[in-house]
Amino acid sequence: MPFVSENQKAQIISLLQEGKLGRKEIAAKVGVSPGTVSAVKAHITMGTYGGSPASEAETDELIQATEATFELERDLQVALRSNIQQLEAGLVIIDNGKEYATDAGRVDILARDRGDAIVVIELKAGTAAPEALTQLLAYMGTVRKQEGQAVRGILVAGDFHPRVVFAARAVPNVKLCRYRFKFTFEAVE
Repeated sequence: MPFVSENQKAQIISLLQEGKLGRKEIAAKVGVSPGTVSAVKAHITMGTYGGSPASEAETDELIQATEATFELERDLQVALRSNIQQLEAGLVIIDNGKEYATDAGRVDILARDRGDAIVVIELKAGTAAPEALTQLLAYMGTVRKQEGQAVRGILVAGDFHPRVVFAARAVPNVKLCRYRFKFTFEAVE
């Protein structure tokens, strides 16, 4: 990966803070890879910017971890789409098999429940940070405005930051669901 200049890093940070563009759009505008944008965003989240810039090796490691996270989220989405009933009985996917575009971003899965309410499903690989709940609520708000009917949300993650758990308790139409993997091993003969 080429070195990211301080100017490029500053541009990425500024565009991320504006929140108007996605990762790919920021990458195209600044002239870096989407993985680099993800790495800068991860550094912001971890609070490592403000001190000395990361070395190229640290940035490469962070990009690889970020790309693995995106792969896991994609795999999680594919698995859930193939059997949405594992998440909640009665759910039916209504987004035609692709992420649903809103003014707040792309909803991972849009479904309808038994009571005819729309369900916004947001997936996070690993631990869901407080920003994940904000993201879910923003999606719910825009879907409610677009569709004009009751909306509830489900945040699916491997684990949840304590603030997410506390905050979700105050929002009656938000549900947190933890995913788990179970591996089985069979001898090949």
